[in-house]
Amino acid sequence: MKKLLFGLFAALVTASFLGGAARADELQQLPPNLQKAYQDLDPTVLVGPSMLRDFKPKHGPPWTIGFASSYAGNTWRVAAMNRLMNVLLPEAQKAGLVKDVIITQSDLKDAVQIQQMRQLVDQGVDIIFLCCSNPTALNQTIKYAYDKGVPVVSYDGFVTAPEATSAMANYIDGGYQLAKSVIEKIGGKGNILMVSGIAGVNTSDSFDKGALKAFAEYPNIKLIGTVQGKWTDQIAQVEVQKFLATHPERLDGIVLQSPAEIGVLQALLQSGRPMVPMSLQGEFGAACYWRQHPEWADSGFYIWPPGGEIYFGWNVVLRILEGQGPKIQSIVRPVMKYSLADAKAQLPENCKIDDPNWLEPKAEEWFPSSMADAMMLRPSDPMTWKPGK
Repeated sequence: MKKLLFGLFAALVTASFLGGAARADELQQLPPNLQKAYQDLDPTVLVGPSMLRDFKPKHGPPWTIGFASSYAGNTWRVAAMNRLMNVLLPEAQKAGLVKDVIITQSDLKDAVQIQQMRQLVDQGVDIIFLCCSNPTALNQTIKYAYDKGVPVVSYDGFVTAPEATSAMANYIDGGYQLAKSVIEKIGGKGNILMVSGIAGVNTSDSFDKGALKAFAEYPNIKLIGTVQGKWTDQIAQVEVQKFLATHPERLDGIVLQSPAEIGVLQALLQSGRPMVPMSLQGEFGAACYWRQHPEWADSGFYIWPPGGEIYFGWNVVLRILEGQGPKIQSIVRPVMKYSLADAKAQLPENCKIDDPNWLEPKAEEWFPSSMADAMMLRPSDPMTWKPGK
């Protein structure tokens, strides 16, 4: 009996670590270098065989795409929408692939997003993609869309509906790497403030899990507080100002989720306290301060570059419409480090520390064709694909 119980326990541990046999089997279909992105992944991310691997749209191109966005109120969303409407959509229209994109905004209200997604399905869109949503709240609506022949792609975050495909970075690993970069910059000891994103959104929660994992590895690191920046510089600035006003103890570093860098930087500058190292994720303003003060940081990290991420999701959307067949439920890529030289190459000479624009990796660097092809059963360049190819 003891052996049986031990065997059951071991099986449960293995299943929770790997996500079950299906999780391991599907990952083994990927090249070894791509499998690395799935290490230490949030265990609720689905990586079984994709239910969209044999999907075929109801008709050929041009298609109508629905974008069920959850929020529009920060610089990240502005940059993503700019890439979508001024680059990605015109390219796809010129190639004869896309007729139009219908955009909805739910202002972080799950019930509103659910209603909007159902309306998009009933309006006759051919596919829906969405950003940064609650991991479970939309599941029934995703199934509703799937049953109506409308697939759903979640980008910059994941959903737990088996019918969907998620396109994402490994946010736990991102939080871990960013936190570790700050910890090492301050010599492995000191007091750290964490500026989180939006509690309950899987991207934010996963980042925090990774950061907490890094803190736990250093006994001389003390997390003295966490505030919610809500991925908005103005909110992050106010919350950090309030924290600094009520916590006179020494502060040695800040680990944050961006967009918040500019707001946190301004809060520190206005507080009169010494500047401390903080994690960098691509806002121009913070990169400009780094250029002026090279000793401030050793590296920055791309975790969710706005233009890169929407390109990632858009590329997957087109490939699914073209019947390329994702092998796996979640397409995961690693985070990417960037240097001060990389930042300087993108910054204007007269940069300002309040500039709300974003550093971006090249699209082919963030979601390389080789990676995209390896994730598909019938890969093809989505922009040169033709019906019947």
